[in-house]
Amino acid sequence: MLDIIQLLPDNIANQIAAGEVIQRPASAVKELLENAVDAGATEIRLIVNDAGKSLIQVIDNGKGMSETDARMCFERHATSKIKNIDDLFHIRTMGFRGEALASIAAVAQVEVKTRRPQDELGTFIQIENSVVLKQEPCACPAGTSICMKNLFFSVPARRNFLKSNASEMRHIVDEFIHVAMAFPQLFFSLTSNGQQLFHLEAGNLKQRVLQVLGSQYSSKLVQVKEETDYMNIYGFVGKPDAARKTRGEQYFFVNNRYIRSAYLNHAVGSAFADLISKDSFPLYVLYIDLDPAQVDINVHPTKQEIKFEDEKIVYAFVQAAVKHALAQFSIAPSLDFTLNADIQQLDAVNKPFTEQRKETLSGSQLFKTFTQSHQAHKIEPDEKSELKHWKEFFTAPKTEDISIALTQPEGESNTGFSLYDKPAAHQLAEDTLLLQLHTTYIIAATQSGFLLVHQQLSHERILYERYSTAIHGRQVATQRSLFPVTLTLSPPDAVLLSELLPDLAALGYLVEPFGKDSFVIQGTPADLPQGNEKHSIELLIEQFKHFSSDVKFSRREKLVRCLSRQQAIKAGQQLTQQEMRSLVEELFTCNTPNITPTGSPTYIEFKEDYLDRMFGR
Repeated sequence: MLDIIQLLPDNIANQIAAGEVIQRPASAVKELLENAVDAGATEIRLIVNDAGKSLIQVIDNGKGMSETDARMCFERHATSKIKNIDDLFHIRTMGFRGEALASIAAVAQVEVKTRRPQDELGTFIQIENSVVLKQEPCACPAGTSICMKNLFFSVPARRNFLKSNASEMRHIVDEFIHVAMAFPQLFFSLTSNGQQLFHLEAGNLKQRVLQVLGSQYSSKLVQVKEETDYMNIYGFVGKPDAARKTRGEQYFFVNNRYIRSAYLNHAVGSAFADLISKDSFPLYVLYIDLDPAQVDINVHPTKQEIKFEDEKIVYAFVQAAVKHALAQFSIAPSLDFTLNADIQQLDAVNKPFTEQRKETLSGSQLFKTFTQSHQAHKIEPDEKSELKHWKEFFTAPKTEDISIALTQPEGESNTGFSLYDKPAAHQLAEDTLLLQLHTTYIIAATQSGFLLVHQQLSHERILYERYSTAIHGRQVATQRSLFPVTLTLSPPDAVLLSELLPDLAALGYLVEPFGKDSFVIQGTPADLPQGNEKHSIELLIEQFKHFSSDVKFSRREKLVRCLSRQQAIKAGQQLTQQEMRSLVEELFTCNTPNITPTGSPTYIEFKEDYLDRMFGR
């Protein structure tokens, strides 16, 4: 009988490893940038074409490689970082697994030019599908240039799973930012399709943070710096007014390695607990330095998830450091002892407390009740007590005191509805008077009771169906601006907006590129108030970036949901009779008028028989 277990050939083993390490172009960018940092480079340049699908090139001025090392670096598990097993627990470099270059060579056409400063000639190597096609001496600058072409050319099925160029480019920009922010003392640049997106000069940490996030945060950062024997933490948190309603710019670095940690994110959030609303998220860029033996960074192939030996200590330290920083800069809440000018106008301050006034008050029965010994529980009989009129507080108001009455409309009575069936439209009579309650709800009488309509949720449903129709064919009318507004974004947001431009055009937004990271807003939807176009686009991008849902929605669906939520009239906005009537009538022309896109009810119907039962009739 033949044996059935056999060793995989190296090229197949490398492709399997590539499936774990190189999941998309951004994965290769991360590995190559980290290798350049480990090589001691002071200048690192990243060049990509077609979002990395056709070209990814990293050029550095590091220490380079000898001819033998240049050949060996593409072998499986070849690394210069680990000599024995103990080294695994004291890792301070970025790339150490020894799989990245071998994996890249298995799924792309790779060309390497490298030279050490002490060598006269460098080495050129060309590899395809893990096979060395060419190796020869060459003239090149000191350092290393690695060029990846046609990613996944040997695995067409994997290439088919890649997203659009704009989407893949966003991931590349994210990985670039993670490495660039970890090493502010190095120069980084990113060029895409011949256009330079980033040019980050070497500098200090605050300069790098502002280079990446934008100079608008210059006055909104609070420095964090705490040092102990166990760990050090430094960096910046945003002031409370820099918090956003969506998960904004949040970065954690442990030993200069970007990580994702919901646990540490909660620690920062708890430090801001009394400073920002519960639905807001603080900005932070925090760096933790601690003994590598206290952290395991090899629990995930991308090394972006790590485990601490003692998570509770790290959590408490992060929380305390952020709180201390906020308190130091007078950001934390404190008692305000300054006297409000309005208080000076009160009778208690203005008028003196005369002896006559004192005798009048001290002679009252209520004063004696609370001041005489053992009398705090005493209640006088009705005829003597000053509280004898307490029952009047609970007396029902007279009918004539009610200033607003709801007129019952004439028309057919409506039956109840289920949340899962389209309810019958409620026809409002022309003379029906609508009432706005707490500038949030609209009360509308019906033949069989009344409706309690939530104005914001109802408008969200109306806009959602309108935008859904527009983005799938019937384009929204655009109102051109008399004075177009220029919008400048950070490079990652500029890449995202470029991706959304065709869909925004269908929704009535006319936005055109205007040089590097800038756009001109030429027009907005015709029914949108003019004058706030810039903030509207910025908020839309922020919501879209951090769209949270358990369901994987398409880009268009996410855009429609974000826009309908953003443009809906908010609770607290005063509405006229005509506006309320239009809102209610338009709500019942929707295909699904009773719930929002997220499943919240837009209105509640109170039937007459239910009202009767409430009053025992």
